[in-house]
Amino acid sequence: MEVIHLKDGYIKLGQALKIANLVESGAEAKYVVQEGLVRVNGEVDTRRGKKLEAGDMVEYNGETVKIEA
Repeated sequence: MEVIHLKDGYIKLGQALKIANLVESGAEAKYVVQEGLVRVNGEVDTRRGKKLEAGDMVEYNGETVKIEA
């Protein structure tokens, strides 16, 4: 499981996917999120700009990313 440590109070979903190396570009992040392929805390979320906070879990393509403070 990948862990992303927040520098500020939140990170956007598209940015988190790129930082965790689950996608190669912002365009790819936009596509996979809008297609409903990404889950946030167990539920499909189609908002690339969704703000993730400490404790959130992101799932994509069999990988899980945990957001920590």
